[in-house]
Amino acid sequence: SLSLSSAVCLYLWLLCHPQCLDYKPPFEPRQPLAFCKEYSKFGCCDVEKDEEISGRFYNIMENFDHSGYAACGKYVRSILCQECSPYAAHLYDAEDADTPMRALPGLCGDYCSDYWRQCRYTLSLLLEDVGNSQQFANLTATIEEDHRRFCEFLVLKDKEYCYPSVLTNAELNANLGLLNEDPEGCLELCLQEVANGLRNPVAMIHADDGTHRFFVAEQLGYVWVYLANGSRIDRPFLNLTKAVLTSPWAGDERGFLCIALHPRFTTVRKAYVYYSVSVKKEERIRISEFTVSAHDDNQLDHSSERTILEVVEPASNHNGGQLLFGHDGYLYIFIGDGGRAGDPFGKFGNSQNKSTLLGKVLRVDVDFNDNSAPYSIPSDNPFLGEKEARPEVYAYGVRNMWRCSIDRGDPVTTEGRGRMLCGDVGQNKYEEVDLIVKGGNYGWRAKEGFSCYDRKLCQNSSLDDVLPIFAYPHKLGKSVTGGYIYRGCQMPNLNGLYIFGDFMSGRLMSLRENVTTGEWQYNEICMGRDQTCRFPKLINSYYKYIISFAEDEAGELYFLATGVPSATARGGVIYKIVDPSRRAPPGKCSIKPSPVKIKGKLIHFHPKEGKRKIAKTPTITTPSSGRHGRPLQYPPMFKRPRGRGRGQGYKKARGGWRLWVGSVRLVSAEGLPDRGRVEIFIRGQWGTVCDDLFTIKSGSVVCRQLGFSTALAVMKRAVLGEADDSVRIFLDDVECEGGERSLLECKRSRVGKHNCSHAEDVGVICDSDCINDY
Repeated sequence: SLSLSSAVCLYLWLLCHPQCLDYKPPFEPRQPLAFCKEYSKFGCCDVEKDEEISGRFYNIMENFDHSGYAACGKYVRSILCQECSPYAAHLYDAEDADTPMRALPGLCGDYCSDYWRQCRYTLSLLLEDVGNSQQFANLTATIEEDHRRFCEFLVLKDKEYCYPSVLTNAELNANLGLLNEDPEGCLELCLQEVANGLRNPVAMIHADDGTHRFFVAEQLGYVWVYLANGSRIDRPFLNLTKAVLTSPWAGDERGFLCIALHPRFTTVRKAYVYYSVSVKKEERIRISEFTVSAHDDNQLDHSSERTILEVVEPASNHNGGQLLFGHDGYLYIFIGDGGRAGDPFGKFGNSQNKSTLLGKVLRVDVDFNDNSAPYSIPSDNPFLGEKEARPEVYAYGVRNMWRCSIDRGDPVTTEGRGRMLCGDVGQNKYEEVDLIVKGGNYGWRAKEGFSCYDRKLCQNSSLDDVLPIFAYPHKLGKSVTGGYIYRGCQMPNLNGLYIFGDFMSGRLMSLRENVTTGEWQYNEICMGRDQTCRFPKLINSYYKYIISFAEDEAGELYFLATGVPSATARGGVIYKIVDPSRRAPPGKCSIKPSPVKIKGKLIHFHPKEGKRKIAKTPTITTPSSGRHGRPLQYPPMFKRPRGRGRGQGYKKARGGWRLWVGSVRLVSAEGLPDRGRVEIFIRGQWGTVCDDLFTIKSGSVVCRQLGFSTALAVMKRAVLGEADDSVRIFLDDVECEGGERSLLECKRSRVGKHNCSHAEDVGVICDSDCINDY
């Protein structure tokens, strides 16, 4: 149990946090303040604001002789300078937008009494330039002679948080300006939603061309352009949906997996993509090159595709899926070990076999290739002269690296610049983060993390593997998603922090390097409590399935997540990571995006209302995963989709894929993908289902059609929403055994025959924690 002092500290931690009157975190001014000097290290004023306050002070003090100046100057100065306090929003009651802001900061009772006794007539001067001066003139005339009313107007009832106690509270100010930690040491951050409605967003990149636009790829095969103001161009940058091999099933790893732009994109107008494809019923990974359209800077020329490399995939999982240009200008390609479990191919597996490209990091040169081979081999590739080794191999012994990044380096010292960090997904026990070096052997299948997996290979003295910088057990998560080292401008506390996550558990995690020892210290990242994240546009919750991380042109960090990891579910959101405890000083991080010529329309961004909750310690789920090393599990009545199959609910039609009779959807007023009113597609339109005989078995048929494993609950009497009268009621008296592929296979009344109303529309809640791994 907590001691009394610990309880008080925890109470303060929950309620007290720095915030300025502009509803943003405090900062360290770029130049020391000359007037409100006590806030030069950390507060809410820059030099311009400090000068403005100084001017107001001297205007007031012109009304006093020398003795009055000496007696009252300290009170007037202190009260005015509270606009610079890191707790200004609390002192002025500005944290809650629904309550009026105070005219003057909240004072402590004893301080107010002293102020009243010595200088109470300065109140009218302080209020002269605030709001309605006549209103305040009447007010001060009535309260300056009344000590009780005077201090009722000025006192802040929070005794720990009023001025001047707020300055002397040791517990409150112990870590002021540092990255917040909760009592368990979890780093507290907030988020800003910047895009939504995406279908498994797998990658987000920027062009480094001054426009500050970013490009977002969906697993289905679309790439979209977003401008710096958050709006999206309605025409896709790339549409490969007809070529990409994927399906709607949660857990299918195949699809469009990555995109990279040439590092000199403004002059070498080329993009490189990594996607799954079926060639004569053989599954392959394809790396292709595209050229930007001559007519539109925000579209690729779809006829310009040139295949750089194809690799046959022996299984449908472990596709890898990363493309990166290093600071050396070469293209790095990260390919998985070929799938199945335990890398069972050959005597040592694909990853340890340098004569295959599977389970490798490749490095190729794609410059000056227009009139020659699609790529050449860099002269210093480590295995260039080794017999039977593929010359493209840069590093080997990798299992299934999912999301890698290049460190920009410290913005002042450039320390760390060019380092390449990757998350490598584990098999049965451990996930790992690796620092990629030329010629490195990363141990798989001999090792999983720091642990032996294949003991014979592990004990081989010639292994000489590169150990991870960090590995974690499956009690924390079962599928690492590699991230980035923060090198942006807006959040100085985060500089040097490697932020990454886990797809299955939904954990956000961090590593910070000890430059003296070379060791990396782990800290979990949690969402700040509601009060901590009560800034405009910030939220403290997110969808669980963390697919990827991203860095914008300015170096700010984001992650891409979804509530339903299916290539066809519009549950994907992009979140910007925000530190609520400190920001850069105003003006330091301002950017002016270069203009972008737009052809087509702009779709403006609207954040979703409501909050997506995730537990501080997320529930660890145990389904088998695809990309991450365990075989995909499909419901027993379905076969795994092959070729261009789109799965249940779709069939081929002229012009593309369309819904087929019996497709279902969940309609939620809150936009939630895993719950809502059940609607079924019949006779070319959507209709509802009555709840008369609808049970959990019937609900499970619906949920499995949508890619979930089962139903958590069936909600009757239109609890999850009632359709309007324009929607027909299609099914009644539905009784399922639980093994059917569609509600139309269940025992039921004839389509359209019913004796119910929309007040009996059935709803279902699916088990989103049991979705198969992406």
